[in-house]
Amino acid sequence: MALIPLSLPNGVYKNGTDLQSAGRWADSNLVRWSDDALQPVGGWRSRSASAANAQIRGLIAWNDNSGVRHIVGGTYNKLWYWHEGVQRYDITPTSFTAGRVDAVNPIGYGQGIYGYYGYGVERPDTGNSPIATTWQLDLWGENLIGCSPDDGKLYEWTLNSGTPAAVIANAPTTNKGVMVTDERFVLALGSGNPRTVAFSDQEDNTVWASTATNQAGTIELNTTGSIVCGVRVRGQSLILTTDDAHVMNYIGQPFIYGHEKVGSKCGIASSQAVAVIDAGAIWMGNRGFYTYAGGGVTEIKSEVGDYIFSNMNFGQISKVASVVNSQFSEIIWFYPSTSSIENDRYVAFNYQDQTWSIGSMARTSGVDRGIYNTPIYANATDFKIYDHEVGFDYSGDTPYAETGAIQIGNGDNIMHVKEVIPDEKNLGDVSVTFKTRPYPTATETSHGAYSTANPTSVRFNGREVRMKVAAVEPSSWRVGIMRIDAVRGGRR
Repeated sequence: MALIPLSLPNGVYKNGTDLQSAGRWADSNLVRWSDDALQPVGGWRSRSASAANAQIRGLIAWNDNSGVRHIVGGTYNKLWYWHEGVQRYDITPTSFTAGRVDAVNPIGYGQGIYGYYGYGVERPDTGNSPIATTWQLDLWGENLIGCSPDDGKLYEWTLNSGTPAAVIANAPTTNKGVMVTDERFVLALGSGNPRTVAFSDQEDNTVWASTATNQAGTIELNTTGSIVCGVRVRGQSLILTTDDAHVMNYIGQPFIYGHEKVGSKCGIASSQAVAVIDAGAIWMGNRGFYTYAGGGVTEIKSEVGDYIFSNMNFGQISKVASVVNSQFSEIIWFYPSTSSIENDRYVAFNYQDQTWSIGSMARTSGVDRGIYNTPIYANATDFKIYDHEVGFDYSGDTPYAETGAIQIGNGDNIMHVKEVIPDEKNLGDVSVTFKTRPYPTATETSHGAYSTANPTSVRFNGREVRMKVAAVEPSSWRVGIMRIDAVRGGRR
């Protein structure tokens, strides 16, 4: 008899083969690891009964100079304002041109010359396809600045709920995005061509024509890609394209801004796929995750990257949205899985512990806590905004985590397990299920679910065992190092 501690590293490992996740957590949903214990993420509740008219792609929250709190979110054809996050107003510009709810994917049946490719073979990528419409939102003092790439114009909203956002006078009108720099310039991204950044005069967003007496101007990036978005990072303006990354540094007259490429083959997946924390910017690309903290761009080793990028609907990758959950040192990306045209899955990265978790959640954009006491995310299905990390209501879903294979020795002996010694904050808050098999890829036999007691009586045999811990009670449960009472048997 031996008590075997199931001491597993924090985070999910889901790359490569099944046995590569041996001795690790291999799957999860709505859980995280904190202080070396498994626990559920917080639940959610609707903040406002007033929904938007479609999926919100672009969300911002802020305090005005009087301390009043505002939330604004954009859909493919509207701009919505929630006063104190509750009462909703339509502030859509009168001259606004609507975009698209979904990306238009030209790859597939019916594309190309009839009979040129084999039946059932996906056609190659031979041109640009219109992406899902996503707003880029920023602040000019207490006022809102926004741009939708399908409309192209730069708008400003001056906090009057009865007055819609208005076009910024003299600003360029064919833009892909917008941001405000630390030095108080408005940057029009992809202005006129996909590599150009135009900037207003300092402190005056209505002056865009460059003269000897102002600091307005334009620069053209040396890139093979197209500008997607920009963010403020550690005193610099980071511009991300479909292929690479560039920084702009304020240097004053006569050139105003210097710029340089800081990363290649690190293009961003969508305009919402970048998150900014104190250490720098982190974003999802088309096949990996990247960070910039000064110097150059580096790729982040992902222990779930194989799973994420082999189960993503790349035709709708323009919908990927990132949010920071600073309370738990997390960045969360919501993305569409292969079985969905809308965001239905998430991947979370703990940037302190460098660990990963995965799960299901249908969200399209969000903001961190700070202005409000909780993070606020936009729901992909009912178009409402929700407070998160509150209570333990998951709209019918269940938090769980499941391990990879657990073996005795080299896995050549049968394991006879009689008891489980749980390490749980409150016994009975979770159930435990075990799945056994004689060798990799063999059919599994499930045992349980068992309600935890100290000890918990079980009876199962196998060379390989996987354990699943699932929530039973809506509570702040914690699970530490479980132990199993096992006897090594013969080889069959």
